[in-house]
Amino acid sequence: MLRQLRARFGGPVAMAIVGLLCIWLIAMVVLPQLQMIDYSLRPNLLPAELGGPRDHWSLTNYVTLFNNQIHLAIFFKTLWSSVLVTVLTLLVSYPIAYYLAKVATPGQAALCLLLLIIPFWINEILRTFSWFIILAFRGPLNELLLTLGLIERPVRFLNGDAGVLVGMVYAYILFMIFPLYNAIESLDGNQVRAARDLGAGTLRTHWRIVIPHAKPGIATGCIMTFMLAAGSYAVPALLGSPGSRWFTQIIYNWFFEGGDWNQGAAYAFLLLVLCIGFMSLVMRLFKVGLADIAK
Repeated sequence: MLRQLRARFGGPVAMAIVGLLCIWLIAMVVLPQLQMIDYSLRPNLLPAELGGPRDHWSLTNYVTLFNNQIHLAIFFKTLWSSVLVTVLTLLVSYPIAYYLAKVATPGQAALCLLLLIIPFWINEILRTFSWFIILAFRGPLNELLLTLGLIERPVRFLNGDAGVLVGMVYAYILFMIFPLYNAIESLDGNQVRAARDLGAGTLRTHWRIVIPHAKPGIATGCIMTFMLAAGSYAVPALLGSPGSRWFTQIIYNWFFEGGDWNQGAAYAFLLLVLCIGFMSLVMRLFKVGLADIAK
C-alpha cells in the first residue's frame, strides 16, 4: 500500500497518510481495546477502593459468564443466530449481485443500485422501526395476508426471532451485495459462456465457475455481515421479543443499567474474540487471505 501511495502522491504525502492511519488505528482501535481488556480483568470497586489490595487482575468476570447458564445460552444463541443471518443474507444477496454484475445493462444496474442505496439514507433505527410497523400484529403485512385469505387470524411475527432475522437481513444486505458484486463483476464472461457451451447447467456453472471466482467477495461479505449481526443492538431491541434477547443487550445492561463496566467489558471482549474467531474460520474455509479480501 505504501508503494502505491508513493507512486500516486509522492513520498512525503504518502508517509503523512500512513502516519495518520497509524495514529487513528492506535487511538481509536488499539488503545480502547487494551483499556477494555484491563477493565475486564479488574473487579467492580468503589472509587475509594481503586488501587487498593482488592484492585488486581483476575478472571472472575469471565468466570461469571460461564457460571450463568442464562447468559451463556444467550451467548451461543447469538452466535448461531448471527451465522443464520449471514447465510440468509448470502442467499438473498447472491442472485442480486450476479444480476447486477453480469445480466443487467449499465443503466439497469445503476437504477437497481440506486434503489438499494436510497433506503439506507435513513437512520438504521428508523429503518428498523419501519419493519416493526410492517410486522406488527395489526400491521400492513397481516392486513394484506388477511385480505388475500392466506391466513384466518393475524400472526405474531414479532413473537420470537423471526422479526429479528428479517430486520437484520434487510439492515446488512448491502454489506453482502457490494463485496459479491465487486468480485463477480471481475469475472470474465467468456468463462461462463464456455461452461454453457460445454453443456454445464446454470447451477453447475455457478458452482464450478462463478462461486470459486467470487470467494474473496463471499468471505468479505460473510465476515462483515456476521460481525454486524453479532454486535447489533437496535434491531433485536426493537424487533425482538423478551424471549429473543441478544448478547449485546446483556452487555448494554451491564454498562448502562447495572453500572458494572468491568463485567460488561469482559462480556464485550468475549464477543470480540468470537467475531475474530469467525473471521479466521471463514478465511480458512474459503482459503483466502487478508490481501484477497482487501481487493
